[in-house]
Formats: sequence, C-alpha cells, structure tokens
Amino acid sequence: MQIETTGILINIKPFSERDAIAHIFTKDNGVLVGMLRGGVSAKKNKPLVGQYGNVSWVARLDSQLGVFHWEAEKNLSAPLILNPELLKIMNSVFSLIFTLLPERESYENLYNETLNLMKDLPNEQNPRTRYLQWEIVLLRELGYALDLSKCSGCGRVDNLCYLSPRTGRAVCAECGEPYRGRLYDLPLNLDTTLRFISGICDIQGTDIPPARKML
Repeated sequence: MQIETTGILINIKPFSERDAIAHIFTKDNGVLVGMLRGGVSAKKNKPLVGQYGNVSWVARLDSQLGVFHWEAEKNLSAPLILNPELLKIMNSVFSLIFTLLPERESYENLYNETLNLMKDLPNEQNPRTRYLQWEIVLLRELGYALDLSKCSGCGRVDNLCYLSPRTGRAVCAECGEPYRGRLYDLPLNLDTTLRFISGICDIQGTDIPPARKML
C-alpha cells in the first residue's frame, strides 16, 4: 500500500539511535503515522516539527506501521521560533491534532485551516483571536458546530449572552436567564472552547494536551 500527498510534520519522536516515529497531518489522508529512516541521525535535511512538504507513506499491509519518504519544502515554524506566544500557539495546534484526530481519516478543511494559520501567524496582529478561529474549525470537524448567529430558543439575533454546552448554539439573555448557571458566557473565548475540548478528551479517554493548557 502506498500513499502520496502533502502534509505538515506535527510530531516526531526517536525510535532508535537512527530512526524516528513521525506523525504527519496530510491533506488527503489526515494523520499518518510511520517510520522516518534516519530521522534522528540525519545531519542534512533533518526532519523538524513544523515542516511542510511532500510525503510518501509505504506499507506492505494496511495495518502495518508504514515507512515515510519525506521531502520538506518549507519550515513553517521558522518564523515563530523566537516569539514565545506564537510558538505556544503552534504547539497547541499540533498537540490537539495529535491527540484528538484518528489516524488516516480525512480532515481536508481542518488541514487547509491549519496551513493558513501557520502562514498567517508571523504577521498576525491578534494571534489568539486567529487561533480561536482555528479551534472553532477543529470543534466543528469533531462534531461541535458552534452557532452564534441567533438564539436557539426564540431566534432573535441580538442580545446573545450565552452558549449552550449541549448544543453549541447561542442563547439570548431572556431565554438563558433560567439556566444561566448551566450556560457558558459569550463572547466566545479560549476558556470556552477549552471546555468543549475537555469534554471531547473525556469521551476519548485522554487528557487535555499540556500545550493547550499553557495558552
């Protein structure tokens, strides 16, 4: 079996003195996991987290751990390294993809949003706001499509003060008053999206990635 596509290297860990296990978030096949021969010992063209490029994944059987051939085209992380805030955002993005997305399941919309985010961050005036937009896309891809356009109770489009943790839909002040202790406050922020992420982690039986907690 062979897969050829483009992707972003989101995680790499040593497997031996020479080789490494890598996770690459790809455009067509979601998260691919495989062996990078020489990934640890390489002196030239060393694979690094944050690189974007062309990837070939080969395995004899579909169930086997495949082997990568990785050709980095650009290091998207290079402009972020000296900015601690942007580096934390990048680490959170990659850790959430690594933790929450199943292997070999396509998330093309999230992939495009991730690539655009990485390209935008070096010149972004409000990086946390831009990152919040990315998390909203992530939640939508995982089944939590937040709707802030109108009240889920009466349909009004003004005075929207709350967000339902059950439906992900906005609630106006009047409709939400009897339930305000059980609703999230608007406007939407990273604390609110973290609550949804925490719920997803609970369902999947995993912990919130430390990199996300640091934001």
